[in-house]
Amino acid sequence: MRLDEFLTRVRDRGEYHGDDEAEQVTTAVLWVIASCVPPEEAADLARALPAPLDDALRLERGRPETFGRTEFLRRVAQQTGARPRTAEWDAGAVLSTLTEAVPRESADRLLARLPADCADLFGGPASH
Repeated sequence: MRLDEFLTRVRDRGEYHGDDEAEQVTTAVLWVIASCVPPEEAADLARALPAPLDDALRLERGRPETFGRTEFLRRVAQQTGARPRTAEWDAGAVLSTLTEAVPRESADRLLARLPADCADLFGGPASH
């Protein structure tokens, strides 16, 4: 998927004002994802994404961390400067687009790595 396609989908799903905001939110969510998956899985996801989005997944973070939905969304909110409820919306917009942009096996592995109660975020943003 090309960068403009990816950002348009995130922008439309997240109801953002433009591609810049969509890119900032996408980078924030990918940065948090990279902290909870092994480096080789992060690299696998990065290969399927257009530049510069792939850079957020290529940062070496060491061993993956394990945390729940609340912490996942807190970290997204911390990265975007948003409230946790907004972070849930942001994560849904990015994760649902990510599943369309990467190979099915990669999306399935990611879903298995993230907190179990984050599965709904892959279907799109939750309603406000």
